[in-house]
Amino acid sequence: MNGEARLLIDGELVEATGGATYPNLNPATEEVLGQVADAAPQDMEQAIAAARRAFDTSDWSTNHAFRHACLQQLKEALVSSMDVLKQQIAAETGAPLGICGQSGPQCELPIAFIDYTLASLPDYPWSRDLGVNEIMGGKNKRLVEKEAIGVVAAISPWNVPLQINLAKCIPALAAGCTVVLKAAPDTPWSATMLGRIVAEQTDIPAGVFNVITAKDPAELGDMLVADPRVDMVSFTGSTAVGKRIMARASDTVKKVFLELGGKSANIILDDADFDTSLLSALAVCFHAGQGCALNTRLLVPGHRQQEVEERLQTYFGFISYGDPSSESEIMGPLINERQRQRVLSYIESGRQEGARVLLGGGIPQTLKKGYYVEPTVFVDVTNDMVIAREEIFGPVLCVIAYDDEEDAIRIANDSEFGLSGSVWSGSEERALAVARRIRTGTINVNGGNFYGPDAPFGGYKQSGIGREMGREGFEEYLETKTIAIAV
Repeated sequence: MNGEARLLIDGELVEATGGATYPNLNPATEEVLGQVADAAPQDMEQAIAAARRAFDTSDWSTNHAFRHACLQQLKEALVSSMDVLKQQIAAETGAPLGICGQSGPQCELPIAFIDYTLASLPDYPWSRDLGVNEIMGGKNKRLVEKEAIGVVAAISPWNVPLQINLAKCIPALAAGCTVVLKAAPDTPWSATMLGRIVAEQTDIPAGVFNVITAKDPAELGDMLVADPRVDMVSFTGSTAVGKRIMARASDTVKKVFLELGGKSANIILDDADFDTSLLSALAVCFHAGQGCALNTRLLVPGHRQQEVEERLQTYFGFISYGDPSSESEIMGPLINERQRQRVLSYIESGRQEGARVLLGGGIPQTLKKGYYVEPTVFVDVTNDMVIAREEIFGPVLCVIAYDDEEDAIRIANDSEFGLSGSVWSGSEERALAVARRIRTGTINVNGGNFYGPDAPFGGYKQSGIGREMGREGFEEYLETKTIAIAV
């Protein structure tokens, strides 16, 4: 895998300035996988300059048929590299191999999602005619044109790196933008292999797509966000970092897309089938809870809490973990020791606040290597506790009792976040009515799953700005121009 860890700058696979590298670790074994290019400001400068030049001096933004052909090449190359990609992503994220296949978002599914863009691009209405309007004594034919926004800074996280790299870069490239992708330091190879495939197996011109990796993301990230040659920032990560990016980007008034944190509520209404609905609580273990849209607050009727506790103790016993090669497990380790300590500190905070640990609460004694934390369930949680309000990003579930339907809706909406959620009821009509009152960008009803290439994803409130995926996600990378012609 060492050979995949080069930067892609202006069409060339290069080492970082001075040959600087840093080690990439496997979170499941704590072993060094290899060395990664550690970019310097000079490398970022070259990448930004290349992206600007490619946008301003080539026909990439206007040659729709050529772009479509290049993206088709990229899709085919990714499919042919699927087996290597899956092994690589599993190794650097710690995700069990099974969720890198068709049962998860780590590899196969996001590559398949490229077909949605390929199918949509040829028929996209780049221009529409508003007809003739008479105003101020004259007649005017008006056209509305859609144009690429320009140079895009794509800044991705480590939890589902290939999924988010593709969700940002494919629509940006399809829209005619040029891209500088800054990978998360813990998961660089998902990006550098993408760069290698673009350079070696597609006709995408030099400078259109650039990949930067660095051990310390702060300096280069700030440089990328602040640069006036960059027209848009597309960022996925924590709300705290999103706020800093928004503030820094304001100096040049550039467009910002932000997909940020979540503290989603899973509402089990009193008429739901508890056998089925409570199984959904196990989703907090998916990829060790490292997902912004996972439902980490379980809202249940107070008068059925004892029943809920008994079922959760049984259901969480189904979760096995610790085998990175497993095709059936959904849980692996946390990404690094720093993240594990962060999760453990939240667990201790929950104890100190008076929540009761029903299950888990520590490091599994059976696993001597890997950044694992036991699946943990807190009960007797109130919605004002830190564990109920802040994003933990680990396999930690907070069970919160409510009085009635109105109280459940109030608790679900009493959050600074608004990314996702779920509602369960014996009546689809009732569940849908509740879902429409929850202030989130996505929500599932009775086991539904919003995830798909045509479904826009993003949040309300401090969960972000804008949408990724679907037509709305594609149009994030477009400007709108109105043209009037005197007739």
